[in-house]
Amino acid sequence: MSDDTIVVGVLSGSFGVQGDVRLKSFCAEPEAIADYTPLTRADGREIATIVIKGQTKGSLIARVDGIATKEEADALRGMEIFARRDQLPSLPDDEFYHADLVGCMTYDTGGAELGRVKAVQSNGADDLLEVVSPRHSDTVLVPFTKAIVPTVDLASRRIVIDPPQGLFED
Repeated sequence: MSDDTIVVGVLSGSFGVQGDVRLKSFCAEPEAIADYTPLTRADGREIATIVIKGQTKGSLIARVDGIATKEEADALRGMEIFARRDQLPSLPDDEFYHADLVGCMTYDTGGAELGRVKAVQSNGADDLLEVVSPRHSDTVLVPFTKAIVPTVDLASRRIVIDPPQGLFED
C-alpha cells in the first residue's frame, strides 16, 4: 500500500458456511484489529466493520463486511488488511512496527555492513529479523532481542546487530 499504512492482519479463508472468516491479526492484542476500522484490503476495498465472534487455532473468527458467503471468504485467502498509521497507537521507544524495520540496513558493532532487513518473522517467542546478506546465498535469521540488536535508529534506517559467533560467517 503506502508508507502511511501498516499491515494489521490477513484474511485466512472461510470458517463455516455462513460467510465468517478466519482472520490472522498482527496486533499485540489480536481482537484490537476491530478497533482500527475502517481498514483497507490489499485490493483497495474498505472494511468498515469487523465483528469478532471467537477464536480458532492461530486466528480469530470474524464477520467482515463485504464478505457474505463461504466462497467469497475463500477467494480472499491471503488478502492483507491495512490500517492507517495514524489509527494505531504510538509505541514506546523500544518497540517497533515490523513495517518500519523492513528495508533498514544492518551493521555489526564495528560498523561493517551485514545486509538489509527483508522481513520480520514472528514465531511466538522472539521476533526474527530476516536479513539479506550479500555474503550469503540464503537469508540470515537474527533473533530480535535487545542483547543481539542493541540499536535501532529508524530515522537513519540503521540497525546495529551484535551477532552470535558464526551467524554471519561463511
